[in-house]
Amino acid sequence: MSRYDFIATYIVASGRNGTIYVGSTSELHVRVSQHKNETFQGFTAKYCCKRLVWFEVHGDMAEAVRRERLIKHWLRAWKIKLIEDVNPEWRDLSEDWYEVSDL
Repeated sequence: MSRYDFIATYIVASGRNGTIYVGSTSELHVRVSQHKNETFQGFTAKYCCKRLVWFEVHGDMAEAVRRERLIKHWLRAWKIKLIEDVNPEWRDLSEDWYEVSDL
């Protein structure tokens, strides 16, 4: 069992076909909230990347970081295909979490 709650590689975007950012985290829910609230100044705050459009769960941080580094070196078209294969409308997937927690 991992000591972390939700290890993932993820992509946040400014909008459909907008600016995208690839990251990895041990707490996806927390990290997405940080992006939305612009907790950290940097790339995602500067380019308004607040929409979680893709994520992949991993068993450990080393695996998540390896996947992040791999995807960061991909062509933009490959990243867009990765997103659109599971999320063709570029919906903010984190909205599903809030709907469930509101029940």
